Parts: sequence; C-alpha cells; structure tokens
Amino acid sequence: MDRRLEAFKELLDIMDELREKCPWDKKQTLESLRKLTIEETYELGDAILKGDLQEIKKELGDLMLHIVFYAKIGEEKKAFDIADVLENINKKLIYRHPHIFGDVDVDGSADKVAENWEALKLKEKGGNKRVLEGVPAAMPALVKANRIQEKVRGVGFDWEYKEQVWDKVKEEVDELSHEIDKADNDKMEAEFGDLLFAVVNAARLYGIDPEAALERTNLKFIKRFNYLESKTLLQGKSLHDMSLAEMDEIWEEAKKED
Repeated sequence: MDRRLEAFKELLDIMDELREKCPWDKKQTLESLRKLTIEETYELGDAILKGDLQEIKKELGDLMLHIVFYAKIGEEKKAFDIADVLENINKKLIYRHPHIFGDVDVDGSADKVAENWEALKLKEKGGNKRVLEGVPAAMPALVKANRIQEKVRGVGFDWEYKEQVWDKVKEEVDELSHEIDKADNDKMEAEFGDLLFAVVNAARLYGIDPEAALERTNLKFIKRFNYLESKTLLQGKSLHDMSLAEMDEIWEEAKKED
C-alpha cells in the first residue's frame, strides 16, 4: 500500500478509537473544536514565517487531526464523512482547473488562473453568488482586506496600473491629516481605516503579503525591544527611569545587532 494512504488510514483508525474510548475526545463538538482549530492555524502560520520545516510538519499534523475530527463528527451525525470531504474537494479542484483538466488556455499566467478561479466560483451557484459572499465575517481585518481586494480583482475591479495605488495612498494620508486637524475621533478612525485599506491594496499589487509583512515587523520590534530591556537590566537601570534619548541609543545598538 502507498505509504501516504497507509498513514492516513492509521489516523482514521486512531480517531475512531479515541472517539469511542477517550473521555475528552468523546466530549468534543464542532463548536468546541472551532477555537482550537483557529489556534492551530495561527501556530502553523508562525512556523511558516519562521521557515521552520520541522515545526511546519508538526503543525500540519495537528491541523490534519482537526480535519479528521470534524469529519468523524459529521459521520456520527450522518451528515458527511471523510470520503465525502475528499470527494468534494477533488471535484472542486478539477472543475476550477480547466486549464489542467480541460481545454482552457491561460498562457502560463498565474493571474489568469486566479481570475478564472473566481469566475468559476460565481458560476457554481448559477451566477447568483455575490463576489464577496465567501469572505468570512470573523476573519481578522487585515487578512480580510487583502482577501476582499483579491476577490474583486478576480472580476476585473482593480487598478489599471499598480503604480496608481500610490496616488490613493497619498489621498488617504491627506484626508486623515485633515480629520486629525479637526480632532474628530470618529472621522479620524474612518479615515485611518481607509488609509490602511489603501496600504493593503498596495501590498497586494506588489506581491507582498501584508499579514506576513506586519508580523515580520512585529517580531523585529520584539527582538529589538528585548535587547533594549536586557541591556538596561544589565546596567542596573529601569526603563521607567531612562530618558527617551538613552533608550534610543541602545535601540540603535539593537538595530546594528540585527
């Protein structure tokens, strides 16, 4: 037997056993697993950002367990089983890749493939499905903004030239500055959101994942601030008692350490 199939069958058998005999596993529901699945997804994301292949392998296993768990609960409810899940995704992949399994020509263009994908998704429900219908309401705002922009691009709603986005970014900066001068907190928040949306759009147009980019900066800041804090403690000082100029001097050292 194919090693992959053998390993997958073993996981299914283990899940059957756990669901029957383990008090914790027997107690779980679709709802109770949801928050754990979100946590596992973020842990996988962290491992990917770190480029830790062994950790990625581990986190993929955790996520695979959740998929099998959901399918087992679906089987118990007589709603669906793991075979239904796999058959459904197989069918979808074949349908949405007519350039591989059909006679559609995309001239080797990844952008054309993405456009076809979104168009085919709309056709799946007889054209009645709205373009942004599939964007999860609970998705984090930064990721959601990027996904919204990707989806509308799929139906042709995008900048003609990517360089045009910078005029929009500058426009939003000016509008935010105007509201800051007026000190209207509600309008300031609205304009700040418009600015962030425009910056996310710029990232997308230049092939940058804004979530990954921001997390990269978060990690860099944490590393540098930890250096600042550690250096301060070694000097027998407290950050609370230091001037901003003193902290900036150590911060510059931290940047050089990078």
